[in-house]
Amino acid sequence: MINVVFVQPDGRRDEVQAPVGDSLMDAAVDNGVAGIIGQCGGGCTCCTCHCWVDASWVEKLAKPHRDEEDLLAYAIGLEDNSRLACQIRLSEDLDGLVVTIPSE
Repeated sequence: MINVVFVQPDGRRDEVQAPVGDSLMDAAVDNGVAGIIGQCGGGCTCCTCHCWVDASWVEKLAKPHRDEEDLLAYAIGLEDNSRLACQIRLSEDLDGLVVTIPSE
């Protein structure tokens, strides 16, 4: 298990534990984190798990593949550190990962 921190738009922090190998989206949905819906079930076909990865963690993630980049173009509040949580696979190296959930 690793620790993941989801920062809500109001600044509240939801700290959860998740199994290595799960997606970041699964960690959020399984723990009832508001703002991460995962409507497509992790198929990289919607933007309902859009999040902003804390700057200190961006370089530790695998680069997004083309499908994710194409879909992110439709995300509300797109930033340089935007990612789809369904495409981030949790590993021991990501223990303590911090992401912010956009307000929209």
